[in-house]
Amino acid sequence: MPYSDLRDFLQLLEKKRLLHKIKVDVDPILEISEITDRMSKSLNGGKVLYFETVKGSSIPVVTNIFGSFDRMCLALEVERLDDVGKRIEKLFNQSPPKSFKEKIKTFFELIEISKYLPKKVKDAPCQEVIDNKPDLSKLPILKTWPLDGGRFITLPMVFTRDPETGKQNCGMYRMHVYDEKTTGMHWHIHKDSAMHYRKYKELGKIMPVSVAIGSDPAVIYSATAPLPYGVDEMIFAGFLRKNSVEMVKCITSDIEVPANAEIVLEGYIDPQELRDEGPFGDHTGFYSPVDKFPVFHVVCITHRKNPVYPATVVGKPPMEDCYMGKATERIFLPLLRMQFPEIIDMNLPMEGVFHNAAIISIRKQYPGHGKKIIHGLWGMGQMMFSKLIIVVDEDVDVQDLSTTAWKVLNNVDWRRDVIIAEGPVDELDHSSSMPRFGGKMGIDATRKTREEGMMRDWPEEIKQDENIKELVTKRWHEYGF
Repeated sequence: MPYSDLRDFLQLLEKKRLLHKIKVDVDPILEISEITDRMSKSLNGGKVLYFETVKGSSIPVVTNIFGSFDRMCLALEVERLDDVGKRIEKLFNQSPPKSFKEKIKTFFELIEISKYLPKKVKDAPCQEVIDNKPDLSKLPILKTWPLDGGRFITLPMVFTRDPETGKQNCGMYRMHVYDEKTTGMHWHIHKDSAMHYRKYKELGKIMPVSVAIGSDPAVIYSATAPLPYGVDEMIFAGFLRKNSVEMVKCITSDIEVPANAEIVLEGYIDPQELRDEGPFGDHTGFYSPVDKFPVFHVVCITHRKNPVYPATVVGKPPMEDCYMGKATERIFLPLLRMQFPEIIDMNLPMEGVFHNAAIISIRKQYPGHGKKIIHGLWGMGQMMFSKLIIVVDEDVDVQDLSTTAWKVLNNVDWRRDVIIAEGPVDELDHSSSMPRFGGKMGIDATRKTREEGMMRDWPEEIKQDENIKELVTKRWHEYGF
């Protein structure tokens, strides 16, 4: 059975001794961040931190929820993160049925997805308390780094609705708290919610927005997933948790939010209103600068009777978001293979903080194949943000960065094998000359053929004779080791 809510997951983590409770008073201004940063950089990502007593608020704070590979697997209820990708692959690679029995089997496998559709409910834990006089200062919202422009809500699930199609979207965007009733809304220009925002602006209408804080782990993770435009993240969450997500209509709008949320902020955005947002110490390890972003007005706060406030602290890797990024790498690899079946594996190194580097191994079939993959990936959704794409042969284990680096640095002719291009870059990229547009590089580190201009034979890789290896293995103890 899927986790019923966030606290159900936390109870399991405590039972497995993966959660540490801090009972002394702690300050949400910088102190919680420093404690969390040290924990997230400890062995294997450390433990989940549960702060029972937070200065200025009666609500406990929990951080580092997803900050290890083990906890990401527990969150998605799998033994290995690749298991989710295999489920996706099975769903999309159904072979055409040949017999009546196979037709029936395929039919039931395909309609199984209907059970993942969100389920509407009337009574919800997230609406146990309804406050029509909202005050954000009552929440234990963190200030994480010294030069941050203020406190930021860092793990929000932001729900918006397309004014034309009526379809909902859920994304995760930081929220700079200005005062008791307003925050910034850091919508990147390339994101789905920003597209909804532009549509409301063109229509000249006020935009309803609701923000859920805290839910079961599959729902929280789904808010970060790079899904195609128009795909409901709550359906994907249902797929991950193998059961529908229960949704409830908000008090002040038609937007629906997860019924098991801890806290919900209901409000609106006036598309004509912008305000300085930032700076903020982001997952790149640098401060993102002040810029103009929409303003979210809170008109109602609903919550459980005794809510828990989850937050994430981002900064220099490795931190919690790195493990969420690695989950995305494994889960969405099969979708890349649907477009490029020649892809064997992919590694998005933590040091590249999601978009800065992608290493791809392929089954090379023809001259220029590596460069074809580079250009193709730059045209695939959020892969367009990749500043560096390295393509290697199928016999290279891209998860072994040392061996990969050895192969790349030895196999590349920098004049022949490098592509320099321009295109969209991530909103948080600070190295480009202008915001959201900059240079990127592709490196084709595959073995080259005569057809690719190689004027001599590619050398053989050094390998020991198998009989000698077996002999040395048998005599190893004789050598005194």
